[in-house]
Amino acid sequence: MKKVSLLLGIHMHQPVDNFDEAVVEAISLAYAPFFETMLRYPTFKFSLHCSGWLLEKIRLEYPVLFSSMQELSKKGNIEWLSGGYYEPVLSAIPSCDRQAQIKKLNNYIEKYFYQKPQGLWLTERVWESSLVKDIKECNLEYVMVDDYHFLSNGFEKQRLNGYFITEDDAEQLALFPIAKDLRYALPFFKVNKAIEAILSHSNSIEGAAIIFDDAEKFGLWTDTNTWVYKQKWLEYFIEAILQHPAIKTNHYSTYKQENPSLGLAYLDNCSYEEMGEWSLSTQQARAFKEIKKREEAYIFKGGIWKNFFIKYHESNYLHKRMLCLSKEQSSFNVTMLESLYKLQTNDVFWHGAFGGLYLPNLRDNAYRYLLEIEAKQASKSIAYNCLDIDQDGYDELKVLTEHLSIVISAKNGAQMVEFGSVKHMFNWQNTLMRRDESYYYIEEKHEQKGVIPTIHDQKSALNSSEKQQLLFDWHAKNSFIEHFAKEPFTLENFQNLTFKEVGDFANQAFKFKDEKFIREGGIYLYEDNYTARLQKKYTFSTDKISLQSRFLTEYSSKLYFAQEFNLHFAHPQKVTFNGEYIEDGWSVYDSNILTIVDDFTNSVLSIKTSCKCNIFAFILHTLSKSEDGFEAIAQQISFLFTTGFQKKLTFKVSLEAHDV
Repeated sequence: MKKVSLLLGIHMHQPVDNFDEAVVEAISLAYAPFFETMLRYPTFKFSLHCSGWLLEKIRLEYPVLFSSMQELSKKGNIEWLSGGYYEPVLSAIPSCDRQAQIKKLNNYIEKYFYQKPQGLWLTERVWESSLVKDIKECNLEYVMVDDYHFLSNGFEKQRLNGYFITEDDAEQLALFPIAKDLRYALPFFKVNKAIEAILSHSNSIEGAAIIFDDAEKFGLWTDTNTWVYKQKWLEYFIEAILQHPAIKTNHYSTYKQENPSLGLAYLDNCSYEEMGEWSLSTQQARAFKEIKKREEAYIFKGGIWKNFFIKYHESNYLHKRMLCLSKEQSSFNVTMLESLYKLQTNDVFWHGAFGGLYLPNLRDNAYRYLLEIEAKQASKSIAYNCLDIDQDGYDELKVLTEHLSIVISAKNGAQMVEFGSVKHMFNWQNTLMRRDESYYYIEEKHEQKGVIPTIHDQKSALNSSEKQQLLFDWHAKNSFIEHFAKEPFTLENFQNLTFKEVGDFANQAFKFKDEKFIREGGIYLYEDNYTARLQKKYTFSTDKISLQSRFLTEYSSKLYFAQEFNLHFAHPQKVTFNGEYIEDGWSVYDSNILTIVDDFTNSVLSIKTSCKCNIFAFILHTLSKSEDGFEAIAQQISFLFTTGFQKKLTFKVSLEAHDV
């Protein structure tokens, strides 16, 4: 009889400092009932990875669950796997931080669960061969990747029922390929069909049915709590496995010890199939979807995970700020190092089926960790530094005062790309563009193969109301953006992106020289082009940014100027502009003072201009996918000051932050 070892692994993770209600829901619907069930089956072996932050939260706030996990470990049910303590994508952080985070989780597991991990859970299965040396340096012997990693590198599917050996820089590491068919079968198929899927991975000696997947599938995903626990799928599954003569449950380390490898493997930079699609540009992703309808997806590979830094400049900026801080860590104390490691949490850096970068609270958390480090470096004297933070070939001006962390980008219109309160650990410039995403164009519903749907079976198509919300920004949503138009700016044409831009200053590069940002640009009207020059000079004090802009053009008729700001608030609906809520839009005429009260930080942002302007504001929403369909998320408040002029304009504006 052909035998098969079931290598069942469960991965538990929540974004660091996620909303308490999200963690409570995951624990009550998925984690707690899973381990309560497992306690009743002392001979069922499985493997487990849990990110360090979540483990510590469970230990401190959910001691019954933590005790169950300890008991299962003591009895030998659980084999623990390590990983980055705060669940970073390891290839996206420096080598020293990889090792530090892995060793931190190793030590935690050994302290509380009395095991030395031998394997590592690779966050989002993002593989690069350069990881081998760091993983081996942490005394680990194997990792899991997807079967897609192997298939896209020319391996045959029927061979992927065991482990392979790879090497890099003279270090060896074992690779277990996770079976996609099992990821889609458990727990969504009926028990007999799930067992058939497992048995298909047997061979003439002893094959391995390899699955390592989200614990949230077992209770948190739509309909799974009822199916897995109330209708007892998990109990029936475990009992059927334990009674089956051809299946035995096993740990990865035991299987590796008892079975030879399937040979040598070299894999290129890769993650799972869906991630490769998500990291593509919208046009490429749409083409990739069409190809997948006709061909095996692994023949035509998607992008690599780091493409998210190209696709989303907001992700890239945050990531590169992290890298800059990591270079300075030799001067960090323990608290600052912990903030750095928390900043490396993966969730905020990408966007796929749902959430991620589009969730403002995750970005707020990331900037809080960043500003915790900046707070330790701030002093009463103002520090200036010019460096290429985001690694795009253009320098940024970084300014750190006692109370503010500010960054001005030369490439992005000499605009403000960071406006962080060191006192409140909050970045008011934590904004997000509205982008054209590939999932806006999905019209069909995916075929449902199991009894209950996976997240990939959920409704995908936009309804007519959602389609009307789609607007795509043509420039980054920073602050101190200069617009020029032939017709007046209004709330309507600003909100709907229908004003006609005639300048080339809002999304183009400036030169930084002699403490000034300068662009030799133009005004473009009909078929005529007119030379134009914009000079921007910033000055800074402890709580204040001042900008003097000087604009001159050879075009002699009237133009309209607008200075655009985009500021992020935790509760934009509660923020007041001159004592009024924004609601569906806000306007004031002939004013040179704007007072913004932020309830979350208990701060006042005061903006003053050198001339009276019309001021227009609205709350900007993005439309993105969530577990329940599409969701409109308030990302920031967009507003501008506008005035008319001819030929030349000197415009002064100041932005000051202080407590209420």
